[in-house]
This record gives sequence, C-alpha cells and structure tokens, in this order.
Amino acid sequence: MQTVLVSVHIHSSPGTTSGARRRRHGRRQTMASIGGFRATYMDRLLGQLSLAVPPYGPNMTDLMHHVEFFDKNKDGIITLTESIQSFIAIGMEPAFATATATSTHATFGPLTTPPGKLPSMNIHVSHIHGAIHASDTGAYDRTGRFVPENFEKIFKKHSHIKRDALAWWEVEEMLIANRDLLNPLSWPPAELEWQVIYMLGKDRFGYLHKDTVRGVYDGTVFPKLANRSLTLHSEA
Repeated sequence: MQTVLVSVHIHSSPGTTSGARRRRHGRRQTMASIGGFRATYMDRLLGQLSLAVPPYGPNMTDLMHHVEFFDKNKDGIITLTESIQSFIAIGMEPAFATATATSTHATFGPLTTPPGKLPSMNIHVSHIHGAIHASDTGAYDRTGRFVPENFEKIFKKHSHIKRDALAWWEVEEMLIANRDLLNPLSWPPAELEWQVIYMLGKDRFGYLHKDTVRGVYDGTVFPKLANRSLTLHSEA
C-alpha cells in the first residue's frame, strides 16, 4: 500500500486578509475591555476590603481604645451580642446588660455606620467618632482624641467632698452643668453613660475616682473590671 501525501496550499485573497485583521483587532479590543472591567472591579473590591480592615493599630484614637474591649473578635464591628457579653463580663447582671447594650446600640449604631452602608445597630469602630454628642464633658475632641484639660475640669469643678473623686450627686451636678439647652435629646445618652460608669467604677464608699474615670476614657479599666468580676465569681 502506498501512502499518498497531499500538499494543500490555501491562497488568501486581499478581502480575506483584511477581514481577518478586523477580527483580530476586534478580539484585541474585546480583551482590552474585559481587562479594563476586571481592573475596575478589582479596584472597587480592594477598596471595599480596605474599609473592612479592623482599625486597630498605632493610629487609634482614645475613643477607639475606649470601645476596643467590646469588640470581642477584633473585626472592627461591635455587635449587640458582643456588647451584652462584655457588659456581663465587667460585672452587670444579664438583664441590665441586655437593656444597656440595646439602648447603646440603638442610639450609637446608626451614628457610626460608614458612608454608603445601610444604618444598623452594629457599632463600627472606624467611625466611632460619629457617636460623640452634645452635653458631654468635652474630654474627647471631634475626632475622638483625648483632651486632658477638659478632663481635668471635671474634677476641678465638681469634686467638692473628696479630692479627685466624685460622689453620685456630684456626677449629676456635672451632667446638669454640661447640658446643651438647645439639644435636649443629647441629655439621656450622657446620663446613661455616666450611670454605667459610676455603677461599675465606684468604690465601696460610693466615690468614683479620677484614675478610674481616666481608665474609662482610654479603655484600660474594662479588662480590670472583667478580672475583678471573674475573681469575685471564683471566690463565691
């Protein structure tokens, strides 16, 4: 048997060649468009991911430190469940912890929602400065940085009985003095905050000490309260 080799030569006409070129050019344009779409999509995706990065690090404000304890998984978002668990950990009864956390999240959650997201009860640490409100002490500035001179004024003006400590009626005096008469809606949040601070931080004689309040502002007091609560339960 013989094998016959057949050589086939295809001659392209000028019309065929130009059509092929147009097709190749069209494919290149299509691939460029797809590449551009992918790049734009990845840019947007990376932008969204960058917003989701927990805001913990050397550039944290004092207000971020204040709430860091409540973010149990350190993802930058404090859920209602995390706050309830944290309040219980620092010594609150479960029912009161639930009520306090619910009130806190209902008030401050929407105020800390990042732009472009639907408001929710979750508290976003990256935007915690949005929770700064009128009728407060001014110990945080608008960005959440600690203002020492305003903190000192709390005790210079309202510590009447014991130096660098506040009895409850002195706390109330401070709250009344700080009230913004043009914004009465800011009064209850301030009242709630200081009720919780006083209840958890007072000593056995009913005084809230300066170093304890300073620890509230920078967040260092909460792990101490949690350890104290844990010790008391283990000894019971």
